[in-house]
Amino acid sequence: MTIDFENESSLELGIDLYETACDVVSCALDYMDCPYEAQVSVLITDNDAIHRINREQRGIDRPTDVLSFPVTEYETPGDFAFLEEGFQDCFEPDTGELMLGDIVISADKVRSQAEEYGHTVRREYAFLLAHSMLHLVGYDHMTEDDAAVMERMQEEILAQLGIGR
Repeated sequence: MTIDFENESSLELGIDLYETACDVVSCALDYMDCPYEAQVSVLITDNDAIHRINREQRGIDRPTDVLSFPVTEYETPGDFAFLEEGFQDCFEPDTGELMLGDIVISADKVRSQAEEYGHTVRREYAFLLAHSMLHLVGYDHMTEDDAAVMERMQEEILAQLGIGR
């Protein structure tokens, strides 16, 4: 597993962001039974930068907590079988790792949402990482049923890491 990690934020959150990212990404991949070694990019930024990215990439003119940019679309969320059928562009040529995509997180939102929801900064950050990992493999929350599936999966990933509310 490779995590390309960059922290552009000047906000100190009081946790090891890289270590937590490694723990959550690894646990999420195991939870989803990913049969490949994988590569993920994680960028920690601030509200201004994520606002700009959200506006430029999604046409939504406001900051958000997390953005997910998957490398490929999954016909069935979390089903990796189709990748063996000519999807070599999804694999890093030098390492053979499955390139899942990019995760962008606002450190400002991590802190404010942790306070708002009454849990730790580590829990909020891990939640956003787990949420984004599910997006990178095709899960979404466009319907109530889909949202319920994602919520359950996120909580199960965090529970495996011992990260509760």
